[in-house]
Amino acid sequence: MSGLLALLDDVAGLAKLAAASVDDVAGQAFKTTAKVAGTALDDAAKAGTKAAGALIDDAAVTPKYTHGLPAARELPIVGRIAWGSIRNKFIILLPAALLLSAFAPWAIAPLLMLGGCYLCFEGAEKVLHVLRPHADHVVEKGPVGDPAHLEETRVAGAIKTDFILSAEIMTIALSAIPDSGILSMALTLALVAVGITAMVYGSVAVIVKADDLGLLMAERGRLGITRAIGRGIVRWMPRFMSLLMVVGTAAMLWVGGNIVIHGMEVLDVGAFVGHAIHDVAERAAHAVPEGIAGAVAWAVTAFLDGVFGLILGMLLVPIVSRVILPAAGMFTRKA
Repeated sequence: MSGLLALLDDVAGLAKLAAASVDDVAGQAFKTTAKVAGTALDDAAKAGTKAAGALIDDAAVTPKYTHGLPAARELPIVGRIAWGSIRNKFIILLPAALLLSAFAPWAIAPLLMLGGCYLCFEGAEKVLHVLRPHADHVVEKGPVGDPAHLEETRVAGAIKTDFILSAEIMTIALSAIPDSGILSMALTLALVAVGITAMVYGSVAVIVKADDLGLLMAERGRLGITRAIGRGIVRWMPRFMSLLMVVGTAAMLWVGGNIVIHGMEVLDVGAFVGHAIHDVAERAAHAVPEGIAGAVAWAVTAFLDGVFGLILGMLLVPIVSRVILPAAGMFTRKA
């Protein structure tokens, strides 16, 4: 009997030890998960800021896809585009980014430069559009008499455009994430994907409905100040959209130019451009009071990056329009 009691006592001791071990493992797992999540949030915030150019342009461009369609369809259209964007990011771009990081990290810099060239090209095209207006084929094509077909065309076009910008955003985010485990990297990219999509399309939803809200306030507001604010919203929204397009274009040129210049330094090809910009920014910083030296250095660097991006984009416009697009069209027709 005493042997049985001793055995039961040993079993109880082992059970307590196992419970304590499980508790320690669970606690450690929670701490590790919290640490990974915290690191991912911090990395996602840093990576998101580096994608500012594509982000602002995405928010500025997307509202045009609702132009000419019934007001009741504006938010559903934005929702469909946002869902398509999320689907592309999680099903295609996030796994591709993880595979790229694991098996071909050397390709990140060239891909970033390719994306930077795309941003410069898009920014330069917008500048040329202002200097030499031409039709916006993405929006204007499609049968005007069939709203449902036109909506499908718009949504499909918007999702394709978003895919290109999202690929650039995810690549920028991938390059901004420090070396870490696959779980932390995947979580960071997922947070970037969700956060940027919510930010872009939340902003787009507000923009496309702002004039309707302003009109409602102007017509039905009980107070004079409410009606005045409503009229102000209606009056200023076109100007705000124009300003947003300008800011988006400048941001694209700045970010695109910066990406290409940084890539040239990484690949040691034309690194003198980045060094020259850095030297000019340093001289400008030394010429002003110390309190604003940092801001001046950043502003000069951003301006010169944008100038470089504009020049590069202008050089790319004829190459893309006269060589790449016709070649792609021939390939598509043969296929």
